[in-house]
Amino acid sequence: MKRSFTRRQRMIAAMIAAGRCCICNGPLPSSFHVDHRRAFARCGPTILSNAQAVCAACNFSKGTKYMLKLRPWQREAHDQAIAWLTETRTDRHFLINAAPGAGKTLATCAIAATLIEKGEIDRVVVIAPRSEVVKQWASDFARVTGRHMNKATGADRELHTLGLDLCATWSAVSGLQDAFQAICRDRRVLVVCDEHHHAAVAAAWGDSADSAFADARYVIVLTGTPIRSDRAQSVWLAYDDRGVIDHPAEGTYTLTYGAAVDLGYCRPVTFHRHEGHFTVDLEGGEAVRISSREKADISGKLARIPALQRALDFYRLACVPQFEPGGRIPLASGYQASMVKWASSKLSDLRERMPRAGGLVIAPSIEMAEFFVHLIERVEGERPIIVHSQMPGAESRIAAFRNTDRRWIVSVAMIAEGVDIPRLRVLIYLPHALTELAFRQAIGRVVRTDGPDDDTRAYVVMPSFDTLEAYARRVEEEMSGDARRDHEPRTKRCPTCTEENLLNATECSACGHEFPARTRRFHACPQCDGLNPVGAQECQHCGTSLGHAFSLTLDEALRAGAIVRGMEIEEDAVKASERIAPRVREMVLKSGDAALVRVTQLLPEESWSRLRAILEDAT
Repeated sequence: MKRSFTRRQRMIAAMIAAGRCCICNGPLPSSFHVDHRRAFARCGPTILSNAQAVCAACNFSKGTKYMLKLRPWQREAHDQAIAWLTETRTDRHFLINAAPGAGKTLATCAIAATLIEKGEIDRVVVIAPRSEVVKQWASDFARVTGRHMNKATGADRELHTLGLDLCATWSAVSGLQDAFQAICRDRRVLVVCDEHHHAAVAAAWGDSADSAFADARYVIVLTGTPIRSDRAQSVWLAYDDRGVIDHPAEGTYTLTYGAAVDLGYCRPVTFHRHEGHFTVDLEGGEAVRISSREKADISGKLARIPALQRALDFYRLACVPQFEPGGRIPLASGYQASMVKWASSKLSDLRERMPRAGGLVIAPSIEMAEFFVHLIERVEGERPIIVHSQMPGAESRIAAFRNTDRRWIVSVAMIAEGVDIPRLRVLIYLPHALTELAFRQAIGRVVRTDGPDDDTRAYVVMPSFDTLEAYARRVEEEMSGDARRDHEPRTKRCPTCTEENLLNATECSACGHEFPARTRRFHACPQCDGLNPVGAQECQHCGTSLGHAFSLTLDEALRAGAIVRGMEIEEDAVKASERIAPRVREMVLKSGDAALVRVTQLLPEESWSRLRAILEDAT
């Protein structure tokens, strides 16, 4: 059920009130609130017969009980922010550096509510990284303050028609700099800067934010990853010589991930470093072995091709889709399949404690995302939800996954910072961007707690790769010794009545709910064909090591691009060339121009889309 009244409902409620507050009968200001007569928390419907137009003071007097529900750290951050901004007044900026999932949004909404109640600000403007996060801000802001917050886009030119409080994405700010500047000069505005690392000084968004909000009354800066991976400085806050934010301690509230775990606000995480040993068959019967610990040793004429050395990199090979002969069906014994099988088994374990637990795959490209969809469907029998930027209705798909019990969702740069799906617990991490900022934001998707009874862990399945392992170690070092230990559950929880049952129980002892049978997955030993549980390090029958070894042809290894006649060509460019090649060849032959025919014979087809791009730029 929706919580916020629509703009038309607000207008009608004000007309019914005839310009007077329905509680104190005082004059109804232009910034009036529309409140539920019967509280929404007590199932009061969001309809006109349950609506009343009230002044802010009356609404806040009803809503002060909400403040008592803040987590202790949120209350501390709230009190510190109010003291810093309204009493100390040394600086107009307040920084909240808290772990992803700890609850920065609600803490900030509470601060905004108090500033409004104290008469310190007239309006609130929130800048967030993406549309999905903007929607969550509007919903939480209305719940805490009772004020409606509208989304502003780059197409809006008359922001005054959207109401007092606004939220926008960072990209929208660049097209509305003059409008936001005018708002900040006309009224006392609180600006909330969510995911502050987006506002790099040298980046377009940073320049936009600096000019648009220079006259804001107050700025609350939120981050869980305060240092950008490129070390670029962000607007509003000073940095020291090491690239670390240098802001006064009194104006900063910090909650580390380790502290959030110990306090129960976030779940602890375990990293599964997934090793792989690749053997790539080169020309002339030569083979090269590559692993995270072993670089490719290429000899002969192939060693003179730098692009080949770059292609035979462990992480790039880990991102190469592996297919059965014929090139359509994902290889059930490939590297990615071994990652999926381990993650799938762990997700099934988790669902015995958290019946709706879900898994997330972060893929490096749309091609790989579609590959994972088919692979997971082959392993589990259930097709995952997929979301990426070129897919219409991606946000509704995310919402559908959030509100169902589907096991997996596969994403390309869509489920990231600020996207809140508390039931996510397993992450297969195979991204395009190998930055610590992206890594920590991804971890934040699976560590959000799902309530006071949530005792699960989060699991991250990632390639055993130096860069990612360094990031993982730093996260692990933030956790206490007890939080790092992975304790095996001794009971499973009934999804119907939440009663605890023995792990081998077939039905709930309290309500009779039938537990689905666990499907154990096995793989065969390459030496004796003996079956072993997924994740076993050695064969239980003959003792043979069951390390993950995979063979690739040179063509398969180069799926992430192409090397043709000494040219390195990206995979997208190769595919584009393949699409246009038949038409280009037909047109050249019809032209009868011998010179053009010779050019097409000399220039490999895989490079034709690159040539087209060059010609288009020249014109």
